[in-house]
Amino acid sequence: MAEPSRIGVVLSSGGGRGVYAHTGFLLALEQLGISICASAGCSAGAVVGGVAASGTRLADWVQAIAAVSQRDFWTPDSMPRILWQLAARRGRGYTGLSGTSAAISFCRRVLAVPTFEQCRYPFYAVAMGLGQARKVVFSAGELAPRMMASAAIPGLYRPVQIDGDLHCDGALVDLAPMDAICCKHGLDALIVHHVARRHDRPDSIETILGSRWAFAEISARVIFHRRPWYLSDEPLTLRHCPCGCGAVIVVIEPDLPELGWPLTAGGPRVQQAALSQTTALLRPLADALLTDPRARFRLRVGEPGGNSGHHAAVCAPGSP
Repeated sequence: MAEPSRIGVVLSSGGGRGVYAHTGFLLALEQLGISICASAGCSAGAVVGGVAASGTRLADWVQAIAAVSQRDFWTPDSMPRILWQLAARRGRGYTGLSGTSAAISFCRRVLAVPTFEQCRYPFYAVAMGLGQARKVVFSAGELAPRMMASAAIPGLYRPVQIDGDLHCDGALVDLAPMDAICCKHGLDALIVHHVARRHDRPDSIETILGSRWAFAEISARVIFHRRPWYLSDEPLTLRHCPCGCGAVIVVIEPDLPELGWPLTAGGPRVQQAALSQTTALLRPLADALLTDPRARFRLRVGEPGGNSGHHAAVCAPGSP
């Protein structure tokens, strides 16, 4: 009997909206019977990915985020304290509006196991190490602080200290860390759920400045202005791994409702949109993914990427 396909998952950054979107995506995989062998996440993707990898039931996670309070993840300083830090101390040592203790505690409460080593499959979280301004890939140690380090948006959250260095949002260095698991775990297919906001159709500056938390909107545009090579203008893109290992890369970029900062009502609507779109996009490919994606998806030579390996792929339903 043939071995089942080894499928990895990469969950991108995406802010509060990404938490609900990735949850809907994982619910769709569960319903389609697609098991995960390894996963990696950045920012929102690190939070949801870590919870799932720990073994927490998705149904329990859905209940947890449905009942979440802003005080569970957002504890900004009072205005007097902010003014004192900026005026009296002239900003010395002031690194963000909110601490991360509440968010880390929330993560600890919802995790099934506390460490990377105890996860049910290999999991990686990406952050930016500020000491050397470099990309850091966490794969060992306590989950909760490292998940939050990956999601600590500069200016909004204070960096998280781990192993003698300060760490902040991994989206500054990698929106969706494919290299964390690509080619490392003998994967047959890698599914990338990319929900980072697009800014290729920018609003007017008046709209940006007139929005609530305008500086957060500006920060988001700075962080998310990049478009990774694997994306297209389609909700579903099929490619092959550029490293030459032969793994099929399935990229999903859903069309999701907006969710303002800080996280407020509207999350369940985002979650349902991601669930329904993922199901619709992957259902026709599920049999190929679950059996032999390397053989069932053939390379279409001449698509964008040329000989670099960034080829498009098409499903060959009749393939063995």
